[in-house]
Amino acid sequence: MSTSAKPRPGEKKAEKKLAVDSVSRKPQQGRSKASLERMVSAARKLMLERGSEEFTLQEVSQTGNVSIGSIYLRFESKENLVRAVIGDHLKRMEERENEMMERVRGVSSSLNTVVPAFVENYAELLREEAPLLRQSMARAAFDPLVAEPGRQSANRAAALGIGAMLEYRDQFGGTDQERKANAAYQIIFATLARQLSLGSTGESVHPQDWKELKIELGRMCLAYLTTDL
Repeated sequence: MSTSAKPRPGEKKAEKKLAVDSVSRKPQQGRSKASLERMVSAARKLMLERGSEEFTLQEVSQTGNVSIGSIYLRFESKENLVRAVIGDHLKRMEERENEMMERVRGVSSSLNTVVPAFVENYAELLREEAPLLRQSMARAAFDPLVAEPGRQSANRAAALGIGAMLEYRDQFGGTDQERKANAAYQIIFATLARQLSLGSTGESVHPQDWKELKIELGRMCLAYLTTDL
């Protein structure tokens, strides 16, 4: 789920959603919908416990209290069930990101306050969602049905962070505020992602106090944004 694409203000693209109903046969009754939710919930639980997609549909059946037959009735394959979990996760990420930005804006009145507030809140959101994000990003590397929605989700998150900083563009140093806000976001995400082993192995992580990392990352980006370069 790369964040390399630079968001363009005002640009609108058709989003490719990875929703549960896009990778499953649509249930017709309320009881069937509840059964579908148990399947997805059970698969998510197993993925979080294992830290991988190494589970069987029999385990989903036992964990979710649903029959094997009903699982195959809703999903053509285990692959689609995994995609459904990831799609549900991307939707939850979008909702949580919106809530996060409301909190950030609620405590921000200047560039000096919005940058550390964004770093703090985004860091905690990524930390909490990291177990499934790692698996989503790993699958996106080879599964185009996950890669494109994942890329759009990443670009959406980037646009939110960059937009929050640009609300105080008059307090930037230099003249190219969009370039600097984009660079600051990339630094924030790349640093946090590396520390949380998102898209990489844990062996590359340099031991660092999490609280201190968030503080210093905010200070560094704020210094860069306000420098007259």
